[in-house]
Amino acid sequence: MKKTPVFLDSLVTDMLRLRAICPFSWRVFQFRPISCEPLIIQMNKCTDEEQIFDFIERNKAILSEKQVGCAFDMLWKLQKQKTSLLKNVEYVRDHPQFLTLHNLATNKFKLMNDDTLVNVLHITQRFAGESHDPLVEALVTEAWRRLERFDIKLLSEFSSCLADQHLYFSPLMGKIADIVHRNLETTQDLSSLSVLMVNISSLISRHFQQQLVNKTELLFDTIDSSEVNVAIRIARFLRNIKYCYQPLLEKCNNVFLSNVDQLDLDSISKIFRLYKFLQFNSFEFIMMAKKKLTEMIPLCNHPASFVKLFVTLGPIAGPEEKKQLKSTLLLMSEDLTGEQALAVLRAMEDMESRNSHLIKRVTSVLHKHLDSYKPLELLKITQALTFLHFQRKEFSAKLRELLLSYLKISFIPTEVSILVYAISLLPSPHLDEVGISRIEAVLPQCNLNNLSNFATSVLRWIQYDHMYLDSITGKQLKLLQKLDHYGRQRLQHSNSLDLLWEELKSVRGNTFPESLLEEMIATLQHFVDEINYVNVVEIASFISNTDYLSTLLLDRIASVAVQQIEKIHPFTILAIILPFSTLNYDPPQRDEFFGTCVQHLNSYLGILDPLMLVCLGFSLATLQYFPEDLLKSIFNIEFLARLDSQLEILSSSLSARVQFHLMELNRSICLECPEFQIPWFHDRFCQQYNKGIGGMSGAQQQIYKMLTEVLGGINCVKASVLTPYYHTVDFECILDKRKKPLPYGSHNIALGQLPEMPWESNTEIVGSRLPPGAERIALEFLDSKSFCRNIPHMKGKSAMKKRHLEILGYRVIQISQFEWNSMALSTKDARMDYLRERIFGEVKSL
Repeated sequence: MKKTPVFLDSLVTDMLRLRAICPFSWRVFQFRPISCEPLIIQMNKCTDEEQIFDFIERNKAILSEKQVGCAFDMLWKLQKQKTSLLKNVEYVRDHPQFLTLHNLATNKFKLMNDDTLVNVLHITQRFAGESHDPLVEALVTEAWRRLERFDIKLLSEFSSCLADQHLYFSPLMGKIADIVHRNLETTQDLSSLSVLMVNISSLISRHFQQQLVNKTELLFDTIDSSEVNVAIRIARFLRNIKYCYQPLLEKCNNVFLSNVDQLDLDSISKIFRLYKFLQFNSFEFIMMAKKKLTEMIPLCNHPASFVKLFVTLGPIAGPEEKKQLKSTLLLMSEDLTGEQALAVLRAMEDMESRNSHLIKRVTSVLHKHLDSYKPLELLKITQALTFLHFQRKEFSAKLRELLLSYLKISFIPTEVSILVYAISLLPSPHLDEVGISRIEAVLPQCNLNNLSNFATSVLRWIQYDHMYLDSITGKQLKLLQKLDHYGRQRLQHSNSLDLLWEELKSVRGNTFPESLLEEMIATLQHFVDEINYVNVVEIASFISNTDYLSTLLLDRIASVAVQQIEKIHPFTILAIILPFSTLNYDPPQRDEFFGTCVQHLNSYLGILDPLMLVCLGFSLATLQYFPEDLLKSIFNIEFLARLDSQLEILSSSLSARVQFHLMELNRSICLECPEFQIPWFHDRFCQQYNKGIGGMSGAQQQIYKMLTEVLGGINCVKASVLTPYYHTVDFECILDKRKKPLPYGSHNIALGQLPEMPWESNTEIVGSRLPPGAERIALEFLDSKSFCRNIPHMKGKSAMKKRHLEILGYRVIQISQFEWNSMALSTKDARMDYLRERIFGEVKSL
């Protein structure tokens, strides 16, 4: 027998001692096969999960950390190759050999290199059945320890793993944001950076957000034009930070346009949702996507894919496609899940589709799943059904009961405001003591958006009680006072425009009570010097919605536009001009302001969105500003053909609004700029539109009856008269040269009837048909909507109408609601004297 060498005995003895003393080190430095490549090559040849599991069972004792990582990778690659219907994640997760692989990873994760560690974490999360998988927790902890040495690609992959666990606000995500910030200047990989931008967007400052936007602009041209996913992530980042930054969105849109043939339903759906949130319009992309989506209709035969197609294509589909979508959905309606039924209902709201049969089918599914919806989803259901005029007592009662039950246990301000707002939309918007106390309890923690929702809800509640119960309770008024108090407190504690704007950007200015709106404008005025090219568009849009005239703010907006126009995107010029148009205000440097804005747009007239161009032309016309190049780019056959194509994909209400603006612009040019020689071509549209005009209000009927007395009879006044170019005049009368009323004859209009058509020719100027020295008078009753909210200053459209009537030959008498309902005119005699003075220029007291 051969004797063992002494040195070998000694080596074995030393190793056994080392194993006893340092078991950890023994595990780390255990013997491995000379090469692990053959095992990995074997694994790569596996074609299904069973082969991989057989391989793990045979080799589990010798698998290294690299081979464990490779096994995870192979299992996930096989899943990705399958369609959604063939994926078998549960089968893999529950397989005994997957548990073996899981345990091997738990024992070896500290030995894994950084790439393998993060990859195993990513795949483990995909297969994990438990919400708190011990291996996932261990891998996250180990990755945190190594975080500083991760390159940007690995950092982005790890941040996605955290995002999958909804750890957007965790200290670890904050650490990642800090690393991104420190290394931003040297970062060149936009693909990885875009992933990080989306994942850290919830916890970074506005300044850091702007830095990321600037960096993205610099790097965008370095990516391949086929990088659709990068462009989608950039748009998602802008959505997350609520920043409609046109230059970046245009770059993203160009990527989508270049790759539209490769886009699938899921990608198009994501892009549409992002564009809708950011209010970014790309007519070209919509038309290309519409064609591709229409081709998918016969191919989508599963409820999940068809619902996504219905939601995406429905709002932009033509009549035939809509009919096909609805009929197919009716056949599938019984198979819809609760989530799918809600998606369909919201799409029907966007489509303004009141198909009663489909609504009943969808609401029956909603009713079945009503208990499973969260507060925000219940609000969406309530809003959609309110808009679609759906009324079913049983459904409304169940919805109200559910909203109230949520309200009783909710303590989160945003959730409470959502629930109260939803309840206020229901047929009987009352709240009991518990509901009121719940509102009062959260008020100190509410932001301005929450307070705005509460104010809207309470005002709706008061309006309902006043209308149906003829009463207003002290509780409602007390609640409004508390809302006012906390709103003022919130505004007064604001110490910068940026922080204030974080809350205001989600608030519609027309929802606040008068006193709180006044405080809000005062706060904005306090920060007026902080308005610059970055925030000027958002602030201008906010002011447009308030109907509140602040000359200080508007002068600042005009000044910023003039001084920093090169930094303002041309496509946002409409938003800047809109408050001036709406509120009928000319800034001190009027001509320079409008001229600078229009000049900035001139080179973009050929590519500007048709809807935007029409609205811009109308807004400028309201302000008596008529840039010839801009107007002639609208009134040409090519542009109008583009506009017609775009109108086909809009909802009926939006399409009608745009057509009405085009008509108003056409009318304004014909009357105020005849030298442009732009023809009037809206007769047929106006005749159709005026069929829908209703009767007179109560105040108008009062005025009409008094006018018949003041003017000497029913034949001396006409009500609801259509002028040339189709302006509607509330009342019309004619005085001869001695200021005596001239009778019309027997063709006068009765109360509440539709307006008469214009006399003779629809473009004939008035004065030419009157006796010598006679004058035609138009009397217009102006309600509160015709004036700014804070002062009796006439808004743009009312001022424009007055100009037009005067051009047509009328003497215009405008009767303000504030005057008519004032204490000075509280009696019939006083009102009669008022009318005599306005018409004849003298008082004739009885």
